[in-house]
Amino acid sequence: MIKTTTSMVRLLAAIASLAMLGAATSALHAQDTPAAAPAPTPTAFTNAPVAAQNAFLLAAITNGDPTPTNIAPVAIAGHTAWMMISAALVLLMTLPGLALFYGGLVRSKNVLSMLAMCLGITGLVTIIWWAVGYSLVFGTNFASPYIGGTEFFFLKGIDSAPNTSYAYWIPQNVFCIFQLTFAIITPALIFGATAERLKFTALMAFVGLWMFLVYFPLAHMVWGATGLMNGVWNADAKIPAIDFAGGTVVHMSSGWSALILCLLLGKRIGHGKEPMPPHSLVLTMIGTGLLWVGWYGFNAGSALAADSIAANAFLTTTIAAAIAAFVWPLLEFIFKGKPSVLGMCSGAVAGLVVITPAAGFVDCTGAAIIGVVAGVVPYFAVTVLKGIFKYDDALDTFGIHGVGGTVGALITGVLVNPAVNGNLVSDAYAAKNGLKAAIESHSLLVAQAKAAGITIALAVIGTLIITIIVKLVIGLRPSVEAEHQGLDITDHGEEGYNH
Repeated sequence: MIKTTTSMVRLLAAIASLAMLGAATSALHAQDTPAAAPAPTPTAFTNAPVAAQNAFLLAAITNGDPTPTNIAPVAIAGHTAWMMISAALVLLMTLPGLALFYGGLVRSKNVLSMLAMCLGITGLVTIIWWAVGYSLVFGTNFASPYIGGTEFFFLKGIDSAPNTSYAYWIPQNVFCIFQLTFAIITPALIFGATAERLKFTALMAFVGLWMFLVYFPLAHMVWGATGLMNGVWNADAKIPAIDFAGGTVVHMSSGWSALILCLLLGKRIGHGKEPMPPHSLVLTMIGTGLLWVGWYGFNAGSALAADSIAANAFLTTTIAAAIAAFVWPLLEFIFKGKPSVLGMCSGAVAGLVVITPAAGFVDCTGAAIIGVVAGVVPYFAVTVLKGIFKYDDALDTFGIHGVGGTVGALITGVLVNPAVNGNLVSDAYAAKNGLKAAIESHSLLVAQAKAAGITIALAVIGTLIITIIVKLVIGLRPSVEAEHQGLDITDHGEEGYNH
């Protein structure tokens, strides 16, 4: 036990040292960076011509670009309030949404392990995000399509002024915490696949490494201002793909990592030989409701303003989730004779997953189609595909998030509608990197497939490497006796229920 704890401390210390090393080198990097041409000095709003003031106010209301007015953008109360609410809603998805959803699906002897997983990841990821994570995703001083920069290490300079590389009208500190909540829930999704058989120390070490090897590079490639696959906001993107709220970054990365990890970890003791039903579908239903409500912050919040794009994402999210929540149990009724509450919950989450990359890019008709697809494809992935290959994806993370996220990323390229989001065909970015041409020629699916392929490769290879490291240093599974007793007692010394 002492040896395991020492190994855990050493591994986490190594992760922390990366942050310290980056902070030490950021100043040196800044010295080597050539000075950019000075930008024109912005005019104070009160000193600007009336026409510029009017244009500035219109841009603020519509979440537009104020640059032509030469008036410096400021945080607007309405947009800021919506983004603060959205950040809280996305955190609600993990605490307590996912904790209850997963907690209800496991056996009672492992319920606290799911709650501890969500709380532990929230703490660890927040520390890493503060130290280096935000900068590695949303920094730009590396001028790299694969990783961000060092300028925001330890959140240096993060205040209430907007970072205009990402949003003109909200404070950067609010943008930072909003993106942090995405970074928290993404690795937490993985461990539904490995429920009831992965040590807590191994889980935490895995997350610390996974953030660096998988999440940070992928999030920068998709959402970073210099990202390889940021078709909407990077004029130099080599792959002009689109992902509104995290189909690739969140769901594909976690889902495919979950598949590889559960294969390497092996099946639960007794899997396929003894029943392992959820211990409380009541908790799972409550968790589903919290996830659904929180997802409005996830999807509509990804507009980064209280504007028409957010309103469209709010509606498309509802339509897709509701239809999928109906289609999944309908299939159960057709094939099994009874629609289950678990099926309704699974369908709702699948609908939310598949609409995620498309929420701000499709209309209501597209959302309805996505709802049907989300109810059908993940259903068969969970009920048929898993049975054929006999892997122990305990809580169907791969079937819903891996398969659903992949389907969502691809179908977004087919159903995209620039009428609901003018950024898809903007002259400033989309016309320069090929996104506009791809949409007009109905060939965006090619870029989406490339982005999906890169995501799968990064998640699979990264997970293989990390799992091998953690297994060698710490070990992955508890003892047979500990697994029989349950992780609540063996990992945490507590029980979820005393009756």
